[in-house]
Amino acid sequence: MAARWAPPAGLLLLLLLAVLLPARADRPARTAHADDDPEASSAVFQLYGNVYPHGLYYVAMNIGNPAKPYFLDVDTGSDLTWLQCDAPCVSCSKVPHPLYRPTKNKLVPCVDQLCASLHGGLSKNHKCDSPKQQCDYEVKYADQGSSLGVLVNDSFAVHLANASVVRPSLAFGCGYDQEVGSSTEVAPTDGVLGLGSGSISLLSQLKQHGITKNVVGHCLSMRGGGFLFFGDNLVPYSRATWVPMARSAFRNYYSPGSASLYFGGRSLGVRPMEVVLDSGSSFTYFSSQPYQSLVTALKGDLSKALKEVSDPSLPLCWKGKKPFKSVLDVKKEFKSLVLNFANGKKALMEIPPENYLIVTKYGNACLGILNGSEIGLKDLNIVGDITMQDQMVIYDNERGQIGWIRAPCDRIPNENTIHGFEEGYCWPQFPSIFGIQNEECAAYYRSYKE
Repeated sequence: MAARWAPPAGLLLLLLLAVLLPARADRPARTAHADDDPEASSAVFQLYGNVYPHGLYYVAMNIGNPAKPYFLDVDTGSDLTWLQCDAPCVSCSKVPHPLYRPTKNKLVPCVDQLCASLHGGLSKNHKCDSPKQQCDYEVKYADQGSSLGVLVNDSFAVHLANASVVRPSLAFGCGYDQEVGSSTEVAPTDGVLGLGSGSISLLSQLKQHGITKNVVGHCLSMRGGGFLFFGDNLVPYSRATWVPMARSAFRNYYSPGSASLYFGGRSLGVRPMEVVLDSGSSFTYFSSQPYQSLVTALKGDLSKALKEVSDPSLPLCWKGKKPFKSVLDVKKEFKSLVLNFANGKKALMEIPPENYLIVTKYGNACLGILNGSEIGLKDLNIVGDITMQDQMVIYDNERGQIGWIRAPCDRIPNENTIHGFEEGYCWPQFPSIFGIQNEECAAYYRSYKE
């Protein structure tokens, strides 16, 4: 949903255009694994990166035959997975690995159903003048980044929890004309891993191949890294907080619905905010009214030991009597936020100070919640990576629900622990005004954070 090459990231506004360029293409091969039991299939991937200073979390995926590694920005806010590629490349930035090179027989034709879904579901503009015509696309980002390319299909090596490896042929974008930040600096990733709910997303395609259920989750560690998983074997259904997926006015983004905003146990008095969860956004974005209310509450509550200071990292920062080394040094000066979702019973998401503050290289504490209205997000409110750290967040398209629960995200499960990962889970410390004891996890938090 957000481009990462020029943080702070903004919302990815997808605009897919059918750029009709004649080319010969064959229908993509379907290497389905229908005999695999989806209920027993899950895949776990290690994540890399952090909110600050890298500004993204990414995964290594092995693509092609022979398989080659590529770094992909994990983005639950968009559907299309794409790589910068040599088709040949008109405009590409420097990337960590050699550019992906497609072959003519890998092109997805315009008449393919995936192409129709890609175009029709986003731009409402799908037209094929010839059966041999290729499937072209263009994605545009709010930070002025973009990728123009063609849809191809190739094998993805997926290691399942039962130690087997499958190599389904999946469709993704081959981007040969990019505007993604500096052309002289090496980009942190080779492309984007689209994990939205649309039929073109890798998650939906794996479901169609009978490999995993249409469930994806991520656990972003505050210490850096974490893990991503496909399938539902890791999902703590009985312990997580669940809300139905809401139909968002902002396309098909993952939304738990509208929420009331509290600070320090008190309502900020703003109207309910429509919220989406987006792993493709480094920071959290509130629209103008809740953002201004939050800033006013924060400033009015701070001790005189903190002084507002200019820092190039983020718009609103404070300094102490001496430079801060981590958020742990300053978190006691701030109170927790809570999003109270109307779409579920006691569906609360706590945002403690460590989930909305960063400490910069200058030793200042900065607010990682930004004014989304200033970058064109209008009334949309995005819960980004900074707020989802040290929580397992689950997007269950099978049951139409979104869940979250506090978890030790630097403990990466494997095939030996995939069914028994619940020992690290802990209920959040919500303010007692919501009727939930806030001391239930105190010892756990102290031992984990210190």
